[in-house]
Amino acid sequence: MTGRRRRRAPPEPEYTPGQLLDWHDSSHWSDRPLPCRYCGFPAHTRDSRMKPAHKVCAEEALAIQAAEAQAAYHQNGQL
Repeated sequence: MTGRRRRRAPPEPEYTPGQLLDWHDSSHWSDRPLPCRYCGFPAHTRDSRMKPAHKVCAEEALAIQAAEAQAAYHQNGQL
């Protein structure tokens, strides 16, 4: 008699602050520092739109956007 085995669900990825965005690709780096679009300090890194941004600044902006979207969703009575 052969028994059926259940497949295990893949592990849930855990969010670790500072690891939301993966900018290991060299396309996110520039030799010329330009002002960060969020804080204004010089940044060698570029976001996905090739605009100068620090990784930490970009993650903070994403967190703020997510919180604003969640608040708007709750305000409209959707949850």
